[in-house]
Amino acid sequence: MLEPTFITWILVLFGLVLIFLPMLYVQLLMVLRPHSQKTKDILIGKGDDWRDKTHFRISYGAAWADLVIWLPLLVAGSIGVILGQAWGYGLWAASGTISVYINIILWFSEREYVYPACGPLVYYTIYWGFQVYWGLAVVAYAVLRLAGVTL
Repeated sequence: MLEPTFITWILVLFGLVLIFLPMLYVQLLMVLRPHSQKTKDILIGKGDDWRDKTHFRISYGAAWADLVIWLPLLVAGSIGVILGQAWGYGLWAASGTISVYINIILWFSEREYVYPACGPLVYYTIYWGFQVYWGLAVVAYAVLRLAGVTL
C-alpha cells in the first residue's frame, strides 16, 4: 500500500481542478456541439473558425480520444493513488505520458495560431503548459513512488 502524501494530494487536486474539469467541459462541447460558436471561441479563439477540414478533424478526434482514453485513465489513476494502490500509479503514469505527448505536439503545432492571440503567459500555462507540467510531474512521481520512494 502506497499511502497518499501531501504531494499526492497536490497532484490530484491540480489534475482535477486545472486539467480534468476544464478538459471534460471543452471536449464534451467539441463532441456534442462541434460547429457551435461557443466551441470555436474556446478552442480556437473569439470569432475564429476552423482553419480547414484537417484542423477540425484533428480537434474532433482528439476530443473523442480524450473522453474515451485519457480522461478515464486520469480519473481511475487518481482514485487508485488516493486509495494507495500501485495500479493507480501505473494508470496515473499512463495518463501523464499521454498528456505530455499530445500537449508537446500541440505546443508546437498550434503556436502560430494561438500564441499571438493569448500571449506567452497564457499560452505556456493555460493552453498547453499545465498539461505538460502536470504530466511530467505525475510520471516522475509515479515512478518514484513505485520504486519505494516516499515524498
